[in-house]
Amino acid sequence: MSINYKKAGVDEDKAGKLVEFIKSKARKTFTENVIGDIGLFGGFFKIPQNYKSPVFVSSTDGVGTKILLGQEMGLFKNLGIDLVAMNCNDVSVCGAKVLFFLDYIAVGELKGNREKEIIEGIVEGCKMADCSLIGGEIAQMKDVYGKDGFDLAGFCVGIAEKDEIIDEKKVKKGNVLVGVSSNGVHSNGFSLIRKVFKKRDYHKYYDELGKILGEELLKSTYIYSPLLFELFSLKLINASAHITGGGIEGNLIRVLPKKVKCVINKNSWEIPVIFRIIQKAGEILEKEMFNVFNMGIGLILIADKDNIEKIFEIVKKYNFKPYVIGEVKEGERKVEIL
Repeated sequence: MSINYKKAGVDEDKAGKLVEFIKSKARKTFTENVIGDIGLFGGFFKIPQNYKSPVFVSSTDGVGTKILLGQEMGLFKNLGIDLVAMNCNDVSVCGAKVLFFLDYIAVGELKGNREKEIIEGIVEGCKMADCSLIGGEIAQMKDVYGKDGFDLAGFCVGIAEKDEIIDEKKVKKGNVLVGVSSNGVHSNGFSLIRKVFKKRDYHKYYDELGKILGEELLKSTYIYSPLLFELFSLKLINASAHITGGGIEGNLIRVLPKKVKCVINKNSWEIPVIFRIIQKAGEILEKEMFNVFNMGIGLILIADKDNIEKIFEIVKKYNFKPYVIGEVKEGERKVEIL
């Protein structure tokens, strides 16, 4: 009996049709700096000319085990938005304008509708982040992922002026911490969540959520890139931190210089009910919750006190909720949550 690539688990015809679908969607994200089209051996992007000393800022990340919940619920579009958010937010907190994004989708077998939903989410995420989707890869690896398994990874590049890159240098004693609301758990902590809940729990309706648990957990990660770009352009913030795995403490400390600490009042914002549900169901200590999850704060801005009123105005313009959650004080380099 003869064997071919399709019998070995790779359907090139289906892959070709999917690439044509991606082309039609990705073109909607193109700017005047995109050169060529999807499907070439590389993605081409012209360097913007209005920079004196441009520096590229890059990031690569995935969605983690949240994809397993998406698979359980049969909901995939928000995973695509998550993929863009996890990369673009990290680039944006460095003070960079996100330019372009590439994706990597690995599957056991191409399902068609699943991949289209993911791509639609990626395209929507790129529009939210104001960047171009200029390429990617779809790999069929049945021997690795089985019939139904898949994984997602992304890569993005931004640009900034060399002397305007945001790091810890401008953070100083007396700065105020502004917390910006998250959209729930975002894309971190799902290895713990999947230990707390059984598959049947994801389909349970919660009155306090107004929806079933799985739908709440699959809400897409907020994309803060346009907000951050405006704040940095106006020179309103000294540093910022994207709150992902490791929680507030693990991420905020990355932008702190020596001899200062951040003191945060955990009662200064309303913690979304989903975190209380997770904590109660798993009998998880509050300290562990703050170590793992964003607890309702997806982004922290560090700014001079005189800029807070204007920052609040701009944050609200982007439909996020801002809170004054703490301040920078003299002391050993650490984050205290009180």
